[in-house]
Amino acid sequence: MDKLLITIAKGLVEDKDSVNVVVDEPNEEGVTVYHLKVAEQDMGRVIGKQGRIAKAIRTLMRAAAVREGAHISVEID
Repeated sequence: MDKLLITIAKGLVEDKDSVNVVVDEPNEEGVTVYHLKVAEQDMGRVIGKQGRIAKAIRTLMRAAAVREGAHISVEID
């Protein structure tokens, strides 16, 4: 799952080397949190106007997680 998030993010940003994903352990509800970190100048590209790209990233990741039977959340740091 983290490789999918990295691939999506690298397609959006200019500084591809700064893309990093940190995965937390599942919490009490069984939700795994993925923290996406990109360069400061690329934050706008990942978030998009009114958060539309960020929402699309979260939707794609949730859809992929459902196929694996997992519950996830994506946070952009």
